[in-house]
Amino acid sequence: MPIDIVKAPKRHTLAPAKQRILETSNRLFYDEGIRAVGIDRLIAASTVTKATFYKHYGSKDRLIVEYVAYRHLLIAEELEELARTTDDPLELLRGIAEVQARYVTAPGFRGCPFLNAAAEYTEPAHPVRRAVQNHREWFHAILETLLRQIGHPLPGDAADDLMLARDGAMSGGYAGDSIAASAALTRMYQRTVEAALPRVAA
Repeated sequence: MPIDIVKAPKRHTLAPAKQRILETSNRLFYDEGIRAVGIDRLIAASTVTKATFYKHYGSKDRLIVEYVAYRHLLIAEELEELARTTDDPLELLRGIAEVQARYVTAPGFRGCPFLNAAAEYTEPAHPVRRAVQNHREWFHAILETLLRQIGHPLPGDAADDLMLARDGAMSGGYAGDSIAASAALTRMYQRTVEAALPRVAA
């Protein structure tokens, strides 16, 4: 059942100030870059005191990991909601393709938040990189499972292809023509599906 494949982490109710800091970091880190946004800027934009910031997060590094986890949560919740609408793995796979294509052309888009975070932290063992890797492994597992369910002969390889296509669309869509990148990503999903279901029309 597709709904069992896409399961979002449990959302915990945070103290208002802590939630405000997290949402502020989500906006500023994505819009301006993680290292470009200092603690004083986060504190001012979140309308909290320095003591409140350190009470809830302790350090900027901890907040950054929470930011990546929050981005994962938002995407997981969106895909879980999508999975609630269908029991058909093919339909869910196509729905995921549509969601990703919309990301690339959305107002304010500036690339993949996970790739952006990874680019700012070069040490593979850094907690930020591990959080990014956890997200990518989660998403790859979803793709591989759905591809296996629709009968793709090489679901793992095909999931790799879709991950790379997604990465390319996210990067190319920000640096270049977002509409072309979105369309190319959609075509890649369709070709991958056709490898499992030759009878499916484009």
